[in-house]
Amino acid sequence: MEQKGVQLDRETISCLICLDLLKDPVTIPCGHSYCMSCIKTHWDEEDERKIYSCPQCRQTFAPRPVLVKSTMLAALVEQLKKTGLQAAPADHCYAGPEDVACDVCTGRKLKALKSCLTCSASYCENHLQPHYDAAPLKKHKLVNPSVKLQENICSLHDEVMKMFCRTDQQSICYLCSVDEHKGHDTVSAAAERSERQKELEVSQQQIQQRIRDREKDVKLLQQEVRAVNRSANKAVKDSGKIFTELISLIQKRCSDVKQQIRSQQETEVSRVKELQEKLNQEITELKRKDAELKQLSHTEDHNQFLHNYPSLSQLSEPTDSSSINMRPLSYFEDVTAAVSELRDKLQDILREKWTNISLAVTDVDVLLSEPEPKTRAGFLRYSREITLDPNTANTQLLLSDGNRKAERMSQKQSYSSHPDRFTECLQVLSRESLTGRCYWEVEWSGRGVYVAVAYKNISRAGDSNECLFGLSDKSWMLDCGTNSYKFWFNRITARVSGPCSSRVGVYLDHRAGILSFYSVSETMTLLHRVQTTFTQPLYAGLWLYDVGATAEFSKLK
Repeated sequence: MEQKGVQLDRETISCLICLDLLKDPVTIPCGHSYCMSCIKTHWDEEDERKIYSCPQCRQTFAPRPVLVKSTMLAALVEQLKKTGLQAAPADHCYAGPEDVACDVCTGRKLKALKSCLTCSASYCENHLQPHYDAAPLKKHKLVNPSVKLQENICSLHDEVMKMFCRTDQQSICYLCSVDEHKGHDTVSAAAERSERQKELEVSQQQIQQRIRDREKDVKLLQQEVRAVNRSANKAVKDSGKIFTELISLIQKRCSDVKQQIRSQQETEVSRVKELQEKLNQEITELKRKDAELKQLSHTEDHNQFLHNYPSLSQLSEPTDSSSINMRPLSYFEDVTAAVSELRDKLQDILREKWTNISLAVTDVDVLLSEPEPKTRAGFLRYSREITLDPNTANTQLLLSDGNRKAERMSQKQSYSSHPDRFTECLQVLSRESLTGRCYWEVEWSGRGVYVAVAYKNISRAGDSNECLFGLSDKSWMLDCGTNSYKFWFNRITARVSGPCSSRVGVYLDHRAGILSFYSVSETMTLLHRVQTTFTQPLYAGLWLYDVGATAEFSKLK
């Protein structure tokens, strides 16, 4: 109870604004006391309203009360200072549920200022003072307040663990080093910490460097986002303009065709009406002649008959009607057929070019290309269904199975003439253009096959190097024989080692400039990889060794 009384006295002489002992204490009209400077500052903030309040009970005063130092309180404060008593700690100085409490305080505990690893205890500011004053305690290791001090105590020997066993990678006390951990590689905890500290600093440097690298990457990606947005906006605008021009061109052609039809219609109708008018006039004249002749035939006077007959019997030249060509409802059918043919051709062009456009859009890849797959399942993620273009096939190649399979024949096939056809080289290209990441497989039979990719502008006429796969800078080719492989590009050949197989896999990463050929059986074996820069879309190609040899693009999905 005596301690409680002292506590109440301390609270009585504490300023409720600064929570410290009263300095130049004053008592305001409501009876509460404050430091003179504290209450002045509080009331200065209320000057605008001209109403002044007590921070504790909120009672208001007007006008502003005159402050007079309380001599009694001032004397009491001085007396307490001389006796060494301190003001009661503010509430925020006491330990809460989340705080480390002083182990020495009794009753309501204060927050710990430091924890001692040697004592395995935590101390508030007052109880910590001996660690600063007493020589033996000055050697103790003080750290920021910690609730895990007991973790530093050996559960076997109840000693502070100042050692570290590198053999078992755990903290131990000095008794453990001569008992359970005898013969182990042991060092002081401080020495181990020093080593780990060096590693930590290296790790920090690596982390900080990685942070700088990632921040740089983030800035680059931000720039890429802006570039992608700018490019996409421009592409949308330009594409819209081009399609508008295309639509306008088609509309103009439509208008021209309509105008031509109407003009020709007008011309033909005018000609028909002109002829019709002539024929009507001739009919009228003939009817008049017929009436006159009929009248003459009834004339009884022979002399009168003979006199008039010569003039009446003469007929004018008949109108030529041999040019009349009756074709009901078919006069302009040829125009409709020509427009339909144009529509079909445009549809074919749009279908083919739309694939290229769509692939060009999906090929946009800001981030770096993914690494080449390691397993066949990984390759199959990029599988493409490929068909052969009959317009490119040499006439000795027969296409079948939905144009996926080619077979070399002894007799020429009845293909129509086409500028895309290989005239001499026994080759064929795919209908689909290849961009982005693609994978396909070729199953072949016979003595061998060329598995190739080529640009569309590879030469087609003749058997020169510009036409044959692998002999120019417009195509890349793997020569697959029954016992060996060779790779060809621009007339340069390289021998390729690997297990022979009747199935060859081809992986293309157009953007990264990677072209890889694989021998496919139960496993996949890399035969040859090309690293280059592709400047155009590629087309898959085949060339067959001998009559009866076949090659087919496998269905992978």
